[in-house]
Amino acid sequence: MQRYFSAISRILLAQIFVVALFITISQISSHPEGYQAYISYFAAHGLPGVFAPMSIFIQLVFGLGLMLGYKTRLCANVLAVYALFIALFMKLQEPAGLILTLQYLAIAGGLLLLSLNPTTACSLDSIKK
Repeated sequence: MQRYFSAISRILLAQIFVVALFITISQISSHPEGYQAYISYFAAHGLPGVFAPMSIFIQLVFGLGLMLGYKTRLCANVLAVYALFIALFMKLQEPAGLILTLQYLAIAGGLLLLSLNPTTACSLDSIKK
């Protein structure tokens, strides 16, 4: 049972990004100006519009990669940097910013721990070995 705990934690960390991506895509596709509103969200935090597609790409590719256990170390490191970026540049400026920032910092910590121990059960990386 203990060998599956790391796989469960890997999947739980990945689902934050994958589910957030599906919610974002749902919101974008439900309104005619959905993507423009998404770009405006980044602009409201002082970031150029290029961060909108980059955010979608990072969550899609590295979130799914982490969930499947493919290139776990790389995915965990990229998502940790992404979580730090979101915490410091996006969530800190919102009304409930301190709590959200601390949550994203905790997620980044979990991802960094996972990058130190990337070998987990039920992953594509473990099938290759």
